[in-house]
Amino acid sequence: MKYLTEYLTFNLNTRRGFVNITPKIEKLVHKSKIQEGICLVNAMHITASVFINDNEKGLHRDYDLWLEKLAPHEPINQYDHNKTGEDNADAHLKRQVMGRETIVAITNGRLDFGPWEQIFYGEFDGRRNKRVLVKIIGE
Repeated sequence: MKYLTEYLTFNLNTRRGFVNITPKIEKLVHKSKIQEGICLVNAMHITASVFINDNEKGLHRDYDLWLEKLAPHEPINQYDHNKTGEDNADAHLKRQVMGRETIVAITNGRLDFGPWEQIFYGEFDGRRNKRVLVKIIGE
């Protein structure tokens, strides 16, 4: 069995945002030379997410508005977590909704997506470096 492990680093200059990372993942699948297997993409920070959905700007705005309604950033004092000196309790909750990782099959050396599927990095407490693990395993 072959494998490839890589780490991507993201530092968004905004508190929240979504980045299509599909091209980066496709390059790593090609680099791995794996023809049949799986690709794990995992946010390695508790206020960031990796998920699969459509690459449509309106949908991304909808996510941002919906998540902010579910877990608004302010008032900061509404969250017990923020009593520790943090101001990112909302980011932890948003990550929980959007998920930690995704796994995509590799078939014939390519990510095996359904129609419109793309991989996204979701940031909910930005302006600092955060890592994403990419682990590709197969033959």
